[in-house]
Amino acid sequence: MRHASLTLFVALGVTACATKPPAPPAAPAPQSTAKSALVNLAPASGSLVSGRVMLAPMRDGVHLTGTIGGFQPGSVHGLHVHDKGDCSAADASSAGGHFNPTASAHGRAGTATHHAGDMDNVTADGNGQVQLDIHLSNVTLGGGAANDIANRALVVHAAADDYMTQPSGNSGARVACGVIQVKG
Repeated sequence: MRHASLTLFVALGVTACATKPPAPPAAPAPQSTAKSALVNLAPASGSLVSGRVMLAPMRDGVHLTGTIGGFQPGSVHGLHVHDKGDCSAADASSAGGHFNPTASAHGRAGTATHHAGDMDNVTADGNGQVQLDIHLSNVTLGGGAANDIANRALVVHAAADDYMTQPSGNSGARVACGVIQVKG
């Protein structure tokens, strides 16, 4: 009996030593360091579209609010964060392509496959204005993480995004562009 107890004790000790230690906790997701940002949208491609958009970090992304005007009443437009914070070209081509740090295919925000800068289309009201109230998930504002949208461009397009055509959703010319400028 004594021999059996010793064997069991040794076996339990060996088993305990062979068990893997618990994995270290996952690194925390990057957090926004800015309190807010502002975008002054200026016309591009000969349009009359302009506006002002405020951005505020939230727990799982960034919230955009503001007003964009100069549209035809009832018209629908694509809206995206673009990779470069440069709106110097007359057609806003200097802003580069959609912000896409994970090299995903273009798609509709909220679906499994889309660029980090993809958002749902916006529709102008009867006065040719859009009141923005959009939550952009899985991005940060400030801090320099791969998914940081600070100092990138917000671009409004002439047509609706079809959410399928690669790489940009066939949303037409860039009719307004502004740099996402951190305020604090």
